[in-house]
Amino acid sequence: MLVSDAEPKTPGATILSVEKLTVSLPRNMERPYAVEDISFELKAGEILCIIGESGSGKSVTANTIMGLLSSSLTVTGGHILFKGMDLLATREEQLRDLRGRAVSIIFQDPLSALNPLMTIGDQIAEAMEAHGVGTPAARQQKVVELLGEVGLPNPAAIRHQYPFRLSGGQRQRVMIAIALALDPDVLIADEPTTALDVTTQAQILELIRKIQRRKGMSVMFITHDFGVVAEIADRVVVMEKGRLVEQGTAAQVLRDPQHPYTKTLIAAVPRMASQDAAPAALPPVILAAEGISKTYQGQGRFFTKGAPVRAVDDVSFSIRQGCTLGLVGESGSGKSSLGRVLMKLMGSDGGRILFEGRDIAPLREDEFRPLRPRIQMIFQDPYASLNPRHTIGRILTVGPIAQGMAAGKAKEKAIGLLGRVGLDSGAYDRFPHEFSGGQRQRIGIARALMFDPVLLIADEAVSALDVSIQAQILQLLARIQKEMHLAMIFITHDLRVASQICDEVAVMFKGRIVESGPPAQVFRKPQNDYTKRLVAAIPGSEWEPAA
Repeated sequence: MLVSDAEPKTPGATILSVEKLTVSLPRNMERPYAVEDISFELKAGEILCIIGESGSGKSVTANTIMGLLSSSLTVTGGHILFKGMDLLATREEQLRDLRGRAVSIIFQDPLSALNPLMTIGDQIAEAMEAHGVGTPAARQQKVVELLGEVGLPNPAAIRHQYPFRLSGGQRQRVMIAIALALDPDVLIADEPTTALDVTTQAQILELIRKIQRRKGMSVMFITHDFGVVAEIADRVVVMEKGRLVEQGTAAQVLRDPQHPYTKTLIAAVPRMASQDAAPAALPPVILAAEGISKTYQGQGRFFTKGAPVRAVDDVSFSIRQGCTLGLVGESGSGKSSLGRVLMKLMGSDGGRILFEGRDIAPLREDEFRPLRPRIQMIFQDPYASLNPRHTIGRILTVGPIAQGMAAGKAKEKAIGLLGRVGLDSGAYDRFPHEFSGGQRQRIGIARALMFDPVLLIADEAVSALDVSIQAQILQLLARIQKEMHLAMIFITHDLRVASQICDEVAVMFKGRIVESGPPAQVFRKPQNDYTKRLVAAIPGSEWEPAA
């Protein structure tokens, strides 16, 4: 049952109150305030979701509550009352004592938040030691208990592991254990499931909800996904460009949104397709994979080799001109490894890759180089995939010029493509840091199109974007694909997105394709048990946004 469909809980006393909070941005920014005159309350024992796009002020609000605001931002008005104590008027040494003990936070990126040089057990114990809680032996016992409570296997052994040894979902569980180490009254979760696949996301949401109910904590959950809101929220606060535009119970906001911005966010939530497109005349096959395999050598200890890992195991499929094939599955299922093998960014161990009828699997790099422009990739992270020291113009033209295109023609083509992806010609001379995430992803698409490819491989190209920006990028990809008759392999862990954009989907599990077919057929009537688990894990799957 969704929380929004449950009987309303009896509201507890107000434990945290934000009153007319205003935080100023530095001069010459696009707006004067990061958050402006916002007020809301968090009741004891409830889950309050704060939702909005990047730049709406969600994380600034959380960091202000925690006393972790950047030095470039200034609180210029308002109060934050925790059990009657104004946190904004409290001395730093008192705030230090409250952090973790009274109010704790789970950060969005656990890999960045965890110390890579410390074991996870030491990092959890450090939070208790900093507050003078328990003896060393008692703290180690508490570490084991916390790791068990957040569902990590073999806590006594895993506490000695380092963060890089754990998966993304396991690292997020460690962050939750650290946040719970001092039994706080308020837990702030800042986008803790954004980068996780659907099954791991469902596990983390259920874990937070279970712990919240057992301990009677108040939770402030920051997200941009209304599916998550439908899954866990009691009440909802909607923020746009630093202002609070709507708040109410989850049922009220989900079923009868009042503000146009809330309606826009809900409309942008990808819906699971109810039926597939009518089959058209079959276009030619652009790429066919036959029995592709890729094995990694597992990492052993000291001078020993680990067990081999079969990342891609006897995979076969075909993709036709103008069509989109979706590769879906959890992290570690082999999707991205398959994409890199198809791009010839790494070799395969077996099978054939027929590109326009020619087997490219055995080709050496110098033999494949003339064909490389015809297969292009859109990468997952629009921040990491663009060189911060190069202008957008250089990023777009350096490849084609290296392939023999005249500089003048390359510039003309780049400016034309910038317009095609929704950016003006002035973007040509600017640098990546001057653009938002959605704009950077548009630049990444333009870069891929500079070579006039016949096949695009999009590797989680929208997973890091807000739902409204995600919807814009998906519409852009669909339009460009139709105009240029491109074939596209769309790698994603979001089944809702796959059902919207793909003509066929292939579900991968442990390196193998376990089910494939049209998306509505696969997702509405899954046959494989693994596919059924993926569909059941979609956040808010029982809630369908109004058309």
